[in-house]
Amino acid sequence: QVQLVESGGGLAQAGGSLRLSCAASGRTFSSYAFGWFRQAPGKERELAAAISWNTGNTYYTDSVKGRFTISRDNAKNTMYLQMNSLKPEDTAVYYCATSSRISDYFGDYNYWGQGTQVTVSS
Repeated sequence: QVQLVESGGGLAQAGGSLRLSCAASGRTFSSYAFGWFRQAPGKERELAAAISWNTGNTYYTDSVKGRFTISRDNAKNTMYLQMNSLKPEDTAVYYCATSSRISDYFGDYNYWGQGTQVTVSS
């Protein structure tokens, strides 16, 4: 059974940084993609960043480009999201998820973590 466990959320001030981690287990992920989605209250879930586990190719939504960096550690089966220059609008629950390919459609992701809250104060 695939398990994704997020950690690293919390409270940060605007301009600050946080690093999220997603520990994956239950299968070999070399042919999969991982994504960080986020969902703010009253808003739809959106893809913030994604990475191909095998190639390392990445995707970022426009609002996080230049501020967020997605990476993975193959040996630890862990994915990271380094978030710098945080803004209040980054406040959301962040979820990691896995898919067969990089996609910005949440329906293409079949395994999800429980989510971790990120709150950015102004």
